[in-house]
Amino acid sequence: MDLTQVSSTAKARRADRAAAPRDASAAADLHDALFDERPFLRRLTALDWLFALALVAGAGFALSRYHAHMNYYDKLVLCGTVPALVVLGWRWKPARLLMAGIAVLSIGAIQIYQGDLARADQAFFLKYFLSSQSAILWMSALFVLATLFYWIGLLSRSETGASIGSKLTWAAVLMGFVGLMVRWYESYLIGADVGHIPISNLYEVFVLFSLITALFYLYYEKHYNTRALGAFVLLVISAAVGFLMWYSISRDAQQIQPLVPALQSWWMKIHVPANFIGYGSFALSAMVGVAYLMKERGVLADRLPALDVLDDVMYKSIAVGFAFFTIATILGALWAAQAWGGYWSWDPKETWALIVWLNYAAWLHMRLMKGLRGGVAAWWALTGLLVTTFAFLGVNMFLSGLHSYGKL
Repeated sequence: MDLTQVSSTAKARRADRAAAPRDASAAADLHDALFDERPFLRRLTALDWLFALALVAGAGFALSRYHAHMNYYDKLVLCGTVPALVVLGWRWKPARLLMAGIAVLSIGAIQIYQGDLARADQAFFLKYFLSSQSAILWMSALFVLATLFYWIGLLSRSETGASIGSKLTWAAVLMGFVGLMVRWYESYLIGADVGHIPISNLYEVFVLFSLITALFYLYYEKHYNTRALGAFVLLVISAAVGFLMWYSISRDAQQIQPLVPALQSWWMKIHVPANFIGYGSFALSAMVGVAYLMKERGVLADRLPALDVLDDVMYKSIAVGFAFFTIATILGALWAAQAWGGYWSWDPKETWALIVWLNYAAWLHMRLMKGLRGGVAAWWALTGLLVTTFAFLGVNMFLSGLHSYGKL
């Protein structure tokens, strides 16, 4: 061995010894992050508390500025929402940036309006970006583009394509929530008696459904570190967007209308979101079921997550959806007692909601008690989407009853 080789070997060994402490330190940091046994609150940083303080300050501003438009129950809902958002931001860090973006763009749009609804067609940023209709159109276009890029990423094994799809989905969620927030403000510009939270008709709840489904997917994408499911989940969101566009064009549904008497209740602010968290989770589980069935049959098998991962996502989605759908059903019964004098009247919407609840209750029972897994569970989740779709949309199209204010 010549002197040059000896020198090179010595340098390499010295470099290895120098790098070893750094590698050990990095491994220790990773271990501490994964197995930190301190109580959750002890693990929070100054940034976490600053985020919580910002949300509390925002809620305080809303209460001081708009308390005249809020009754006791509205204020209670707002105060209850703040800790829920704080915990969400603590547990899921990307949600913080989303909340900040929604706040900045929504407040910016409100400032541009200057209390005059006519500025929606006059001010550049309102007309093309931040009015409710413009923002929701952007949301729709971004969801369709995200679907395209997710499929490009899946079929071509392109991480870049999937990454673009993920970023487009985040942007779509941002614009959709901005659209809903601004629409809420626009309803009050029309008239104080018209103003209401924008979850009162099919146009608005289809926007809400798309956003909730996308948010749940983005959480699972981060949690399981895979973007392969985006191609499937975004399909059902794009279908909702397609219906939304058809409904807007054929029925002029994007116009803000006064609430019908049955919906003039604070119950709507908690019943409808809880319901659509359930619907969104059920839709997501069905599309994951499609991915499971394809992988089981060898279609795109090498590009999809492992079967046990798909099974776990499907189970967690149904479990979360079932919990919120149960809460929504109970809240709906309480609302019905106040509005119609009885907790249950076997109205078509109520009956089909019960069918949906029983379907997923049976799925969870078979899972927990009998170990239901595999293709049967996936087919059942997919069939559940058909049942849920009829309860969500079909009842409005083909049946009439106390909920007929939602007819197409």
